[in-house]
Amino acid sequence: MEHANLNFRQLVIAILFFAAVPGAFAGTRKDIAAELAPAFKAQAAGDYQKAFAGYARFAAKNPLAQFSLGLFYKNGWGRPADAVKACQWFEKAAHGHIPVGQQYFGDCLVQGIGRAVDYAAAIEQYKQAAGGGDLIALCSAADLIIKGKGASKDVQQGLQLCTQVAQANSPPAMLILADYYREGSDVPQDLKAARYWYQEAAEMHSNEAAYRLGLMLSAGQGGEPDMNAALRWLEGAASEGYAPAYLPTAELYANAPVDPKTGALAPEHLAKVYMWNSAAKASTSDPALLDVITRIEGLVQQVMPPEWRPDLDKRVAEHLAKYK
Repeated sequence: MEHANLNFRQLVIAILFFAAVPGAFAGTRKDIAAELAPAFKAQAAGDYQKAFAGYARFAAKNPLAQFSLGLFYKNGWGRPADAVKACQWFEKAAHGHIPVGQQYFGDCLVQGIGRAVDYAAAIEQYKQAAGGGDLIALCSAADLIIKGKGASKDVQQGLQLCTQVAQANSPPAMLILADYYREGSDVPQDLKAARYWYQEAAEMHSNEAAYRLGLMLSAGQGGEPDMNAALRWLEGAASEGYAPAYLPTAELYANAPVDPKTGALAPEHLAKVYMWNSAAKASTSDPALLDVITRIEGLVQQVMPPEWRPDLDKRVAEHLAKYK
């Protein structure tokens, strides 16, 4: 059901973009979406075979059906994944003015799937997708321009293109910009700008951005350190099942100020160390991380009353089951 729901959301996005595009199929857009309604319903119910057959029935002339079939082959829903077939369908959908199809076809051109790599053609597809409302495609075009692929290398132009999308309240674009500025490989490093864009995206409920922002706040990157804010953002991401935030959250609680009366961590902080460290242990196989997790686990077990464990383990198990 999770895959079916993801697929349904992608198709809804495609339909909304398609409905907003002037030009081809004017006056028939509602019919194009309506004839796929049985396939949508089967897909939402997790019946991939029936949904695929429903899309295939109209695929000769219906660009939304073409895009749908591309998704099935791209993600391997109900059949083996086949990147070449996916790209063939995305190309048809792109010609049918489906903006998300144009974006995905641009990705095919960048990767050279079933054809030679063509960066210049990919940039054109991305720009067409953005013109149809799929603004995040501009960041894909921007990346090629920043790298000088398919166009003259122009870092500032590329940044400006993606910044336009970020300023239109797109968390994915904000993340892309923040990563550019943090990494400093394709553009000059600017940690202050990275922190700014991570915060903008985090405030729009991006868990990845909240995680990145928390790390920068705790390390004092791009500005003064702020441990309270770092913990708030990291634990917020961890609480929503963003696994990379588990261990940093445990570490911040482990380094919280001790209770002046006892010289030890407050009981609620000790419990948080145990729970988030346990969640991290259950969510990684990285030997380096497991070494850190094991050390924290050993220290906690030395001071935490053993009678706490059953209840805390139950809470961890419930959290992990919720976000499996």
